[in-house]
Amino acid sequence: MSTACIFDIQRFSLHDGPGIRTTVFFKGCNLRCLWCHNPESQRPAPELMLYREKCTGCGACRAFCEKAFTPECERCGRCAAVCIHGARERSGREADTAEIIRTVLRDQPFYRTSGGGVTLSGGEPLLQPDAALEILSACKAHGIHTAVETAGNVPWRVLEPFLSVTDLFLYDIKGIDALAHQKNTGVSNRQILQNARALAERGANIRFRMPYIPGFNAEEAPAVAAFAAECARPPELMAYHNIGTGKYAALQRPCPTAEVVPPSPEAMETLAEKLGARFERQG
Repeated sequence: MSTACIFDIQRFSLHDGPGIRTTVFFKGCNLRCLWCHNPESQRPAPELMLYREKCTGCGACRAFCEKAFTPECERCGRCAAVCIHGARERSGREADTAEIIRTVLRDQPFYRTSGGGVTLSGGEPLLQPDAALEILSACKAHGIHTAVETAGNVPWRVLEPFLSVTDLFLYDIKGIDALAHQKNTGVSNRQILQNARALAERGANIRFRMPYIPGFNAEEAPAVAAFAAECARPPELMAYHNIGTGKYAALQRPCPTAEVVPPSPEAMETLAEKLGARFERQG
């Protein structure tokens, strides 16, 4: 068994594939999407989040470490264990795949009754392929439905082994225009689109998804829908939401989309109908 750096295991998830699911969030991503709502997922190692609005000045963290709240703070996150107000949070930890597998197996009755299963998300789970394959293989051995949420920005030799252990690929397409994609995510979309076509050609069960961000990639929606149609897969539009803006402050990073107004569900439903896409209201 190997280890994985994860930042959350969310049980009873309803939006990461069919039925009731357990979603394992892997830490580390090789995209830097300007609208990322999980910025704590981007860096591959554990890091410290500081919610200053929760701090009461009790001094417990300084008593534990004299570098707390000083320029010398190394952001190791160990002080989070003594903060009773939740002002300090350590995002990310190393976990044995055996531990992760034991956790996801607890909810097998809910998977069976709801048609659910286990989803690997992130970050980008394919950046930790050994651990991801171990978890998915164990799930398949127990008859559990498996899904992988991915941007597909890995070499095909990394992605191909997942075909045999993944029942559903939740495949994010951020945009089709190469220059816009580079600007919005920091990477080329060439490998992403090539892998998407390769998965479709091999008969993989894929749900193409596009995050719809006004002012950034919204005009790409028709091109994404056309690409998905080429692969005989209707896309799913995911409307921007701003629930992640507080995380940027906690990480002491600027939020590029802080001023973006989320589109209304009605507008998204109209657009989805026009494009032959899906849109699911959440919340």
